[in-house]
Amino acid sequence: MNEKEAMAFIEETAGYGIVPGLDSIRELCRRLGSPQKDLKFVHIAGTNGKGSVGLYFFRPESGRIQGGTIYFTGYFFLSGENSGQ
Repeated sequence: MNEKEAMAFIEETAGYGIVPGLDSIRELCRRLGSPQKDLKFVHIAGTNGKGSVGLYFFRPESGRIQGGTIYFTGYFFLSGENSGQ
């Protein structure tokens, strides 16, 4: 699937409005060859709880991350004043 085909798929599914669930994105990823399977990182995002989740997974004594090296790129916070709201 190329970029044009991916955009056509996204536009086609947009006609359904908001549909709870991950079926559409799973199908898009499948058509793209499941590129997410090659990713070697964890991205923690959301409104609340990022710090707690990060500590839960990345404390050395937790044993939840096996092998490899952990790199923290940083925490980024935007206030309403700086986020363009």
